[in-house]
Amino acid sequence: MKGKIFVILQSVFLGLGLLAVTTPVNPADAGKPGNPSPTEVALGITPAVPNPLNQANHQEKPLAVWECTTSWYGDDFDGLPTANGETYDMYADTAAHPTLPLGSIVRVVNMRNHRSQVVRINDRGPYVEGRELDVSYEVARKLGFDQHGLAKVRLELLKVPARPATAHPGN
Repeated sequence: MKGKIFVILQSVFLGLGLLAVTTPVNPADAGKPGNPSPTEVALGITPAVPNPLNQANHQEKPLAVWECTTSWYGDDFDGLPTANGETYDMYADTAAHPTLPLGSIVRVVNMRNHRSQVVRINDRGPYVEGRELDVSYEVARKLGFDQHGLAKVRLELLKVPARPATAHPGN
């Protein structure tokens, strides 16, 4: 009998202890962006700020999939203008492709280690035969081929930007 009472008291105190260390959460706000779930609060987990490039892209079915050789470009181009007019940032999740529409979203998967990264096409290139994609230094680092220079990758085209409306519909 004393054992049962001890177990019950232990459970009650454990429950009260968990209530004491959790911050109050309004259930009506749960699940909204920027609001942690009650479980995250109870466990002390701070949800990461979502990256718009990765948002929902892991669930999307690719529009097209193919394999190619990729390289990376970094310091020599950092700060220079890209094909879409942005300033190249070697630490951004971007890439250059010769023909994909600028603004396209592509998942790049390293075939050797299966690491993947979602990038936005913001530049043209590479201009070396046998290569189809140039990723930023940061993407190459995340994919694990920054020390090698080249990698065989799988490209998954996730999104193509809407065609901009022309000022003159007859053109």
